[in-house]
Formats: sequence, C-alpha cells, structure tokens
Amino acid sequence: MHVKTRKLALIEGVTAGILFGTGSILIRFLPALDVFSIAFWRLTIACAVLAAIIFTFKMDTSFGFARKSLKHLTFLGFLLGLHFIFFISAVKDTTILNATVLVNTVPIFSVFISSFLFGLKPSRFALAGIVIALGGVCIIAYAEATVANVGSASNGVSSMKGDLEAVLAALFEALYLSYGKRIREQSAILPAILPIYLFAAVTVAVLSPIGLDRLPRFPTETFLILPLLCLGILPTAVAHTLQFSSLSNLKSFETATMALLEPIGATILGIILFNEWPIPIFAAGTVLILAGIVFVSGGESRKLLRNR
Repeated sequence: MHVKTRKLALIEGVTAGILFGTGSILIRFLPALDVFSIAFWRLTIACAVLAAIIFTFKMDTSFGFARKSLKHLTFLGFLLGLHFIFFISAVKDTTILNATVLVNTVPIFSVFISSFLFGLKPSRFALAGIVIALGGVCIIAYAEATVANVGSASNGVSSMKGDLEAVLAALFEALYLSYGKRIREQSAILPAILPIYLFAAVTVAVLSPIGLDRLPRFPTETFLILPLLCLGILPTAVAHTLQFSSLSNLKSFETATMALLEPIGATILGIILFNEWPIPIFAAGTVLILAGIVFVSGGESRKLLRNR
C-alpha cells in the first residue's frame, strides 16, 4: 500500500512539473500587467477554482484543521506569496537563461534545508540525481537562449536584480516545500492548500503598495483576461496543488526535483503555440532531467525499503 501511495505522489509531482511549464508561457502574454497584479490574481483565481470544486462536489474539507494550524498555514502562504512575487519579477528582469537556471536551484536549497533543519538526509543516488537533473536544466536553458539569440530583458546584459530575484524565488519555494511537508502529512490536501493560497494572496496585496505604491489592479483589457485565467488554473490551482499534495509521500527535495520538468513542458508548449523548435542539444537536456528524476525517486525508494 505504501508503494502504491508513493507512486501516486510521484505521478502528482511529475504532472505538476510538466504543468509548471505553462507559467512562463502564460506570463509572456501578460507584459502590460505588473508583477503584483499577476501574482495576486493568479492566486485569487486558484482560490475561486478550488472553492468551486469543494462546493460543487460537496466535499468534506474538515476546516477544523485549518483553524488549529492557522499560524503554520499563514506562514506557508507568506512564503508562497514571496515566491510568486520574486519568480514573476525574475522572468521580467533577467534573461530567460538565468531565470531558468537560477529558479530551478530549488532542489539544492531544499536538500540543505531538509538536512540541517528537519534531519531528512537524501541518499547518494538522490544527490547524484539532483546534480544530473540540474545539468539537464542548464543544457535546456542554453538551448533556449541559443534559439532566442541570447535575448534578454536588458538589451543583452544580464540584470543582477533579476538574478537575485530568481535565487530568492528558489529559496522561498524550498522553504515552502520543506516546511509544508509536515503540514501536508497531517491534513487532506484541500483544507491545507486553500488557506495557503488565501494567505499568499493577502501577502501579495499587502506588499503591493510597498512595491508599486498601489494595490494590484484587475485587467480590464479582454486580451489579458484569458491568459490570466489560464495562469490561475493550470500552473497554480492544478500544478501547485498537485505539488503540495505530493509532499504526503515524497521528501521536499524529491518534490522539488520533479518540478525540474518545467522547462520541458514550456518547450513543448512553445512548439505548439509559437512553432519554436529547440536545437538538437535540447534532447540531451531532456534525457538528463528524466534520468535525474529516476535516480532521485529510485534512490529514495531503495532507502525506504532498507529502513523497513
């Protein structure tokens, strides 16, 4: 039964990783919308979607857990809100190459946080898998930058501000996953994730006047509404929920490694929507990412079997 549950968690993590690839594509359709507005409305839309699912299917959510764990859920929402702010800012402020590589350093941060703060040490196979998968991400990022003729957000010069934002986005997501694992193990997914999204949206709304001197605005332009709705549904309501759900039977660095599938999903969508084909070296990066994920999941599975 444990093996089946772990397999389901792996499927959730992989699906989330692929769907995360829709995020950067959809943000590309929202250049006229500021960072805080994008972050706030994608979270608000995600809340509305989950609330509609709960209401439609009359699900027993047991929100008593949310009341008991209000402090923890508020903190997780704060971390997730910061992750969204810095991630979207990085996409706008630095090169695609830098944003892709630096944001996907989450597994590295997660390994250190899990090891030193929570005592969850990865196996040697898992460590090797993380290194291999990150190498694949670097290759794919190089391939994307080559196709885009090394385009950047600052006239060909990398923005240090955007690079720092990407690193901070990775750090906050690693903290979110590491801290969230114990919360996920104590609750069903919806009673935990819906309050987290709510508190994340509140975090963005509170910080928006500091960053922009105004609250997030809702786009009235019709051409912005559809991509914003998709952003709130696919990479947020679906992908982030599946990612958090996978923490029930995966360690935080395992879940973070599954998210490295993001550039593969983004590239596939780029082919479908923009007819943007990667250079052949992209295939090598894809193979490394998939091999790294197999190493991580297989290494931790063997470690679990030895410890039984």
